[in-house]
Amino acid sequence: MSVRFVIDSLDFVRNAGIHHDKIPVLELVRLHDFLFDRKGEIAYRISGQLDKNHNPGLYLEIKGKIHLICQRCLDKLTHTVDVRTFLLLVKTEVELNQIDEDDTLEAILATHDMDVLNLIEDEIILGLPISSRHPDGKCKLHKPDSIDNDLTDKTPSANPFSALAALKKTN
Repeated sequence: MSVRFVIDSLDFVRNAGIHHDKIPVLELVRLHDFLFDRKGEIAYRISGQLDKNHNPGLYLEIKGKIHLICQRCLDKLTHTVDVRTFLLLVKTEVELNQIDEDDTLEAILATHDMDVLNLIEDEIILGLPISSRHPDGKCKLHKPDSIDNDLTDKTPSANPFSALAALKKTN
């Protein structure tokens, strides 16, 4: 397991901090329930910035590929993670509640011990589709070979009345 990257969010912005790294998908534990497998890695970049009104925030870029479970066929579905977001940092719950009313802004509470891995995992989960599925017609529906063979009789079908005609001739 890699070392957790923890920041003092407001101090990170004041110092114009920038950090980038890669996280194995295996370490994104809360994401596991959505995944077909735990292969791959996620690359991220976080930077502390001021917005146009000089309010502190974190700019986050997350990229990678994960394998979700298709809800139709239950097979592997490759999903591209490409998140770019600016998270406004607020100091109090009251400010957070006021900003939550504005749908154009995303805000989080500024903390002295923000775990960046948790933040990244939150953003990935929020960006997942509600129902992950292959496009129409692309699912591989699994049918046992025996069912296919039983349903499709390879021999040409005989006329049912020909058997009756044969019985009539013998008697």
